[in-house]
Amino acid sequence: MSLTSAATLATLDKTGPRRITDLAAAESVTQPAMTVLVRVMEESGLVERKGDPADKRVTLVFLTEAGAAYVRTRHQAGVDAYARLIGELTDDEVEALTAALPALLRLAELESHARQEPDR
Repeated sequence: MSLTSAATLATLDKTGPRRITDLAAAESVTQPAMTVLVRVMEESGLVERKGDPADKRVTLVFLTEAGAAYVRTRHQAGVDAYARLIGELTDDEVEALTAALPALLRLAELESHARQEPDR
């Protein structure tokens, strides 16, 4: 799976259903490229398109259960990889990493907000 596909699934997991144009902006790709990507992921059963109940003219991309399971599996694999690596650090290195956690969490929060605001 491409990084853009994985990132798109993660975006849908975090933010819920989105328009293709919003996904394209969030992932910094063109709308036609995102349309193709969504079609491929739809054929794979990871996403589905449905009408927006608030505006029948709009189609939204939804994460399917298979897509959500993929995101969870990928997330857990990352957690497991970091846990193994942290296990190889010295006590001083673990302490330094622990002290840096508040700043790292803030960075993640800022990145999340930036991804949710496509024109930023």
